Amino acid sequence: MVIGRKLYKVILLEKNMIDNRKLKVYLDTSVVSYLQQEDAPNRMAETLKLWKKFMTGCYDIFLSSMTTLEVNRCNASKLSFLNNKLREINYTEIKIGNNELNLAREIVSTGILTGKSFDDCQHIAAAVLSECDIIVSWNFKHLVNIKTIQGVRKITQLKGYKDIEIMNPTTLLEMEV
Repeated sequence: MVIGRKLYKVILLEKNMIDNRKLKVYLDTSVVSYLQQEDAPNRMAETLKLWKKFMTGCYDIFLSSMTTLEVNRCNASKLSFLNNKLREINYTEIKIGNNELNLAREIVSTGILTGKSFDDCQHIAAAVLSECDIIVSWNFKHLVNIKTIQGVRKITQLKGYKDIEIMNPTTLLEMEV
């Protein structure tokens, strides 16, 4: 049976309220980057709004060493700004190790993403293996799309991992915590 996205969000929130725990939210690099993205003012505004929620501590936030590596590729001015923003929130940094790399390779071998998107595969693997509830991303090409979402769901079910949602920041903002 297929349930609607909004109903699923309500179920996800209720489950976490019953478990008496915060949602574990993994941020890929695009979310951090859009904190300062003048050429996309709507996405930047949504990201800044979500960041204010992160600052309240209402979620357990996760990033990976891949996220910090990619952020460090920004120009000096943007890097300084993003590092200051990262200091505003509490987060756990997941180190990309052999388990994450092996799962990322499996994502490629199953055809969910290609080797060109191996960094994105590492984001998915880090979030899955850390048992996050949600991956938040502005990356519609590789992450926030039906093929990736369904493929990741198949892998998590086959491997016995916890299901994970993949959504954009606007969708997460629509969920009341």
